[in-house]
Amino acid sequence: LGASRLTLVGDASWTLEIARWIDLSSDHRITIQELEAARTNWQREQAHLRRILRWRNLGTQFIPVAKRWLRFLGRFEEPKPEAPAFEALIEDYAAAMREERNLASATICGRRKLTRVFLRWLDERHLPLERVSIRDIDAFHLCKRKQGWTRITMADSAHILRTFFRHAEARGWCRPGISTVIDGPRIYHDEAPLARGPAWEEVQGLLAYLNTDHPSDIRDRAIVMLLAIYGVRAKEVSQLRLDDLDWEQETISITRAKRGRPQPFPLVREVGDAILRYLREVRPRCQYRQLFLTCHMPIVPLTPGALYMVVRTNFDDLGIAPRHRGPHSLRHACATHLMKEGFSLKEIGDHLGHHRSDSTRVYARVDLDALREVGNFDLGGVL
Repeated sequence: LGASRLTLVGDASWTLEIARWIDLSSDHRITIQELEAARTNWQREQAHLRRILRWRNLGTQFIPVAKRWLRFLGRFEEPKPEAPAFEALIEDYAAAMREERNLASATICGRRKLTRVFLRWLDERHLPLERVSIRDIDAFHLCKRKQGWTRITMADSAHILRTFFRHAEARGWCRPGISTVIDGPRIYHDEAPLARGPAWEEVQGLLAYLNTDHPSDIRDRAIVMLLAIYGVRAKEVSQLRLDDLDWEQETISITRAKRGRPQPFPLVREVGDAILRYLREVRPRCQYRQLFLTCHMPIVPLTPGALYMVVRTNFDDLGIAPRHRGPHSLRHACATHLMKEGFSLKEIGDHLGHHRSDSTRVYARVDLDALREVGNFDLGGVL
């Protein structure tokens, strides 16, 4: 995991002490209560050190080190947090979406999240699901509207709650007929907000800014290239593995987050050189097969949230402040750049992994240069 020698010595010393105070002779898993009791007994024995060294927090590392060691051995009994009663309903709803409707994991995740927000809102007001009426659902949307939800978010919420209450009615959790009367605001064609990202010149400036010999910059440059040139999502980059790179055929295989199927791409030479430099000079040797890892201990694969901070932090350091500064903004920048280069919507959609042309058509609305050319068209005296 990339720990320093000093850290290893400290953890080894603590592990020796911990091994004296917990019982590992049987095969049972050690609970957090047993660790706390062992720490209390250890502190009682080491009380003289507290008086001599005036350590107020003697033993602060006892439980953290013990938990890491026991997890590594597979001997720690993870405490189970007490989940709200509605979590079981959400799990049943998610299972139905997955098994009966075969929805994508990203879709299920989004619906679970919003359903949890609604059920937590009910729980805070002590409203049981079996007594919920359409007035309660309208009150929920009104509350969220005051908190800043947009019309599109409200419409999405109404759609998700309709599917949830349809499932709840089939299970007998609520009053019948609620799903048929849930209604959201009307969304007009192409009302969705424009997909805006940084200008392509700003993306090039970011790549030039990251062209240094610093280890994190070498890694971040390869990440930004993948996001901007291939237009991939943060989750797709975080899931990239060493096996997805075929150096002989010069291809890279990206598993699409929504379709769940790998899509091969030719490996652009500049991108390949950036990844190869990262692999040779920066990436630590470890058991992980994921491509991008942290640069500091603990060495673990980067998550989509970590990729957001990578892009956002570098934009801030460079002094570029586009409206959106996360990884998805680079996907928008890629699509807009391809549109200006003259690629068709079908070609851009295939490149981005879009399933429907409507998802790509939004980028035609931001091609202002082309619209100005239409506006400046000389009618030649026709009028």
